Amino acid sequence: MVRRQIWLATAVAIPVLAAAAGLTLDRLHGGPTAQAATTAPRPEASTPPGVVYKSRIPAADRRAYFGDLHLHTANSFDAWSFGTKTTPDEAYKFARGETVMIQASQINREETESLSGMIPAKRAWPLDFLAVTDHSEYMGVANQFDDPNNPLAKSPIAAQVAKDPHQMFVIVARALEGSAADGPKVDLNADKAMSDTWGRQMKAANDNYIPGRFTTFVAYEWTSAPDGQNLHRNVIFNADHAPQPFTSTQSKRPEDLWSFLEKVRAGGIDVIAIPHNADASNGLMYDWNDSDKRPISEAYAQRRLLNEPLTEIAQNKGVSDTVPEISPNDEFANFERYDHLISRPQVKSKVDGSYVRQALGRGLVLLNRVGANPYKYGVVGGTDIHNGLSTTDENGVGGSFGVDPKSFLPSGDAAKRMLQIIRMPARLDSDADAKGEAHSPQRTLEVGTGGVTGVWAEENTRNSIYAALKRKETFATTGTRIKVRMFGGWGYPANLAAQSGWVKTAYAKGVAMGSDLPARGAAKAPTLILQATKDPDGANLDRIQVIKMWQDGDGYKEKIFDVALSGGRKTDPKTGKAPAVGNTVDLKTGKYTNTIGAPVLTAQWTDPTFDPKKPAVYYARVMEIPTPRWSTHLAIVNHLPIPTEVPATIQERAWTSPIWFTPPKGG
Repeated sequence: MVRRQIWLATAVAIPVLAAAAGLTLDRLHGGPTAQAATTAPRPEASTPPGVVYKSRIPAADRRAYFGDLHLHTANSFDAWSFGTKTTPDEAYKFARGETVMIQASQINREETESLSGMIPAKRAWPLDFLAVTDHSEYMGVANQFDDPNNPLAKSPIAAQVAKDPHQMFVIVARALEGSAADGPKVDLNADKAMSDTWGRQMKAANDNYIPGRFTTFVAYEWTSAPDGQNLHRNVIFNADHAPQPFTSTQSKRPEDLWSFLEKVRAGGIDVIAIPHNADASNGLMYDWNDSDKRPISEAYAQRRLLNEPLTEIAQNKGVSDTVPEISPNDEFANFERYDHLISRPQVKSKVDGSYVRQALGRGLVLLNRVGANPYKYGVVGGTDIHNGLSTTDENGVGGSFGVDPKSFLPSGDAAKRMLQIIRMPARLDSDADAKGEAHSPQRTLEVGTGGVTGVWAEENTRNSIYAALKRKETFATTGTRIKVRMFGGWGYPANLAAQSGWVKTAYAKGVAMGSDLPARGAAKAPTLILQATKDPDGANLDRIQVIKMWQDGDGYKEKIFDVALSGGRKTDPKTGKAPAVGNTVDLKTGKYTNTIGAPVLTAQWTDPTFDPKKPAVYYARVMEIPTPRWSTHLAIVNHLPIPTEVPATIQERAWTSPIWFTPPKGG
């Protein structure tokens, strides 16, 4: 699994591989519950675009729901080549807590030498919602090899693909060229394959939608990566049907994807796009310029704001919050870093323009320059798992293949490869060959476990959860079930969060995360109310921090405030830092205790640095106490040395969507 899991499953390099094969892309494209209700409620009609969803349930009664908006199954061209056989239907059942039977060969060809046949897999805790986001490019094409009666399975290249499925795309691409070495040209039947597969994708989502219990979304991933620079977006529909996906083979430009989304909305179906893996975009994701290298205009900013209200901040291929180069005073910035291009791992990804915190700051600058903020993002988390098993278990493994640690945790040489004790040879890097670059050795330790999206919604239905996504009342975690919410206002009563019914007052006298502060009135500074609750089965909380950016001339500045600290700790007035919470992890057993930290943290904080003339943005970060990293747990279970290349313990975390302040025009 190491070769597939780390370098291929995390790579999604289909467009780049096509270029490496000497082809153009256009030639190739033709309160969770685990159980289904016996009698499911009838789904309500989807909320149309431009209409604000109104629930019969008051806002004060919104609750936190957890889900994954980024998952791949066998219908993704790359996932199939890695051995994945999980269907979308099975993926939905697994996500809601059912046991599914998985072919051992699709879990890890190299990591399960002792496993064969079918093995059971069950999620550690059920999700409330899921979107299967298979790649739109060549969707369903590879699955034709599974049908012995399909012409593609009978073609001259079928035997080559069976022998080395990792190289399927290159084999197919070269065969399309009809070179002498690869025999006659092959018809992929791509248009019919996509049409049929898209129909099955929608059916699986609808068959597994159980209003009030488990929500599914019709969705896909648009996989643009010009020159290996990641511009991927997950496209999420609020409907039980949607037109055939727009793909990056039709255009690599996000602006053209937005045109497709706008056309879909004009047809009565609401849809949004969610960028992800900005850390691997080489600075393009949150650039100062558009796709044509022109400075961002007001029209561009307005379109991006409308089409992309959210961005993914955490997944298995790194955290895209910030890094020390951007935030040198942030002691927690150097966390689960993925610092290179996905399909060209020998090429470092440029830092500027690749991280969410910088995007939020640049958005303030662009608002001043052009009159609109294109980076007014809420945040989500995802797994980007490529075998259909949406897992975030801290006792699992890092990377793009989900595992049930109770039934198939890597062991023996497999674990040694995951921990880089046995060094894998340099991978076959056709893209490096094409560009004259050195091949990259495998780095299996750099990836983490999957992230999770949290929403505050009235009920577990498509309309309610989708409305929460659109208004950005969302938060993201690195995989744990931390619950966090943030409100902002100008006239909150003192100690409001200690009062009964405080949430109702917080909504009535202010705004929830994802919103703009209302008019200031006579107040001197805004007040934020924050509350975080630990994962019911996880670690206690260390602290809540407020991260503030504000416009400063033609740039921006940032500052971090510790607003809630466990254990009675205080911030040092000289350094502005708080003492570390401590660390209870036993590196011999991999166990930790909740004798430090707190199960709940609450804060009511008024900005001491507020300037009413300067636009500002605030978001919160919640830190758990230290726990073992997946690599530490895997080493201990297998009686192997704990890797020194990565931290032995980490502090899992959560982020809220921001709250913005914009001064009124004229002062």
